[in-house]
Amino acid sequence: MTSSSERPLLFLDVDGPLIPFGSSAGQKEVAAAFSTAVDQGNPLLARLDPGIGARLIGLGCQLVWATTWMEEANEVIAPRIGLPSLPVLEWPDADAGGTPRGLHWKTRPMVERAAGRPFIWVDDEISAIDRLWVDASHPGPSLLHQVDPTKGLNGADFCALAGWLYAQGDPGSGAACTQGRTDRRRPNGEP
Repeated sequence: MTSSSERPLLFLDVDGPLIPFGSSAGQKEVAAAFSTAVDQGNPLLARLDPGIGARLIGLGCQLVWATTWMEEANEVIAPRIGLPSLPVLEWPDADAGGTPRGLHWKTRPMVERAAGRPFIWVDDEISAIDRLWVDASHPGPSLLHQVDPTKGLNGADFCALAGWLYAQGDPGSGAACTQGRTDRRRPNGEP
């Protein structure tokens, strides 16, 4: 897994995984350092962990935005978390139809974009139907990793992602689990 065409894709959602919906207590220092005029329109941006981009890059995957933020993720989110501009997964027209009942509207476009390549989907809205559909429709390995939207992407999530990558034959992926920890600390001390 050396070239970008061989590396697994990592489809990344924003709301929930990167911007947790839980309490933002304890993140005031981060918010103050990254407060801009754009923040006035979305106070949840203060919940972004500025170091999480380095951990995502450390996984060695080809990162792709899979979010309703679309290109705005490159303009607003990426600079705050240390990511370069990333490709954005395009969504089908809402009127396109043909989506099985209960299947997340992101699932089919991701499988089409992956085109058999190994991929990870990090989101807070993954269902059993999505897993079944991917298993039946995608010939390559995949990991659909559901993040707790109240906590966001954390150390345990990174260990799960790194473990899956290691199982796929990436011996360097274990470092993503042990190095570069930037987990947000919760008021009660939990990671």
